[in-house]
Amino acid sequence: MVRKVKTRKTWGEKLREEKGLPKIVEIPPKMRKRFGEGKMLIPKPLDIDALIRKVRKGKLVPQEMIREKLAKEFNVEVTCPITTGIFLRIVAEAAEEELSSGKRKITEITPYWRVVKKDGILNEKFPGEGEIQAKRLREEEHEIVVEKDGKLRRVKDFEKYLQKL
Repeated sequence: MVRKVKTRKTWGEKLREEKGLPKIVEIPPKMRKRFGEGKMLIPKPLDIDALIRKVRKGKLVPQEMIREKLAKEFNVEVTCPITTGIFLRIVAEAAEEELSSGKRKITEITPYWRVVKKDGILNEKFPGEGEIQAKRLREEEHEIVVEKDGKLRRVKDFEKYLQKL
């Protein structure tokens, strides 16, 4: 008997997965205190990828702005912050995967490093736990501030570099 070994999907495969998405659902009861009642979008990874690709060199976009833009496009109250965070990581990992495989050059991959958290904080869930993001942002002339704890990093004066989506 030959047993099939299930292979792990690449980040690129995860990026292109549809899984019945995008989907519009009622805002779950546990999230209503934060978001109120109404509809919530569960996007697909490629929706997020497409928005990030619009961010120009030297510019930044907060995760919240991506969620707001998608909610507006789909005419819902909110975009799910949990799936958005997961899909942002997939976008980032897929970009690095393409770069390391030699399939694409840095100018051809999705510039995920231009997406920051609230207050310009770098994303520790991106490849390299934020180190690659910091390196790429420095290459685009951004100054990265290391906080007193030595871990938390953010883009100095990030507000100056925000791009509307």
